[in-house]
Amino acid sequence: MSHPTGADLLARIHSLADPTRAIAVARFFQTGPGQYGEGDQFLGLSMPQQRRLAREFRSLPLPAVEQLVQNPWHDCRSIGLIIWTLQFAKVGPAGRQAIYERYLLNRRFINNWDLVDVTCPTIVGGYLLTQDREPLYDLVAEAHLWSQRMSIVSTLAFIRKGQFADTFALAEQLLSHRHDLIHKATGWMLREVGKRNEDALEEFLADHAPTMPRTMLRYAIEKLPPARRQHYLSQ
Repeated sequence: MSHPTGADLLARIHSLADPTRAIAVARFFQTGPGQYGEGDQFLGLSMPQQRRLAREFRSLPLPAVEQLVQNPWHDCRSIGLIIWTLQFAKVGPAGRQAIYERYLLNRRFINNWDLVDVTCPTIVGGYLLTQDREPLYDLVAEAHLWSQRMSIVSTLAFIRKGQFADTFALAEQLLSHRHDLIHKATGWMLREVGKRNEDALEEFLADHAPTMPRTMLRYAIEKLPPARRQHYLSQ
């Protein structure tokens, strides 16, 4: 029995295309002129369909997955990235390093918030759990929205292990960022810290709440007791 190929997967993806849904999805991901997803193209596969295909084709070799990640169709890139997350969980240190390195080399194709959020905590955060964290600071320093979002969202892997220092350090660098998608991502990570350690979050807020972008603050304090939320919102 022959092994499934990248061409087999592409054929399956295109067989599930839903043009009507694709129009709605393209609108949701703001692909119009001047919007953050400008020019992206969608086939209209649902996320459950994408995950099923990723599981079915999770044995594809790294170069075949990389070709998917470079595909002009958003759905193909998403499935390729999900395959990498599945593979990352099953391979040893050398395999993880290979996936991590290819992921970052292809980050220009990881160009919307869903592609970032679904994959970077597993691959970037998961790899850097046992490595020097400096690559995150290189990412946040790039003048590129998705690299910057990748830097902060990757720290979810650390937060889940009770490690908050990098989340706070990166959040400080993003306090003056102008884009709402960075405000939301940073506030989300701060909220995740607070769910595990309210005192740590409130120590950060004591220093930064008055100058934080309002959206970032609202996301960060969402799980705090009502009285504490009101305290920060009134500053």
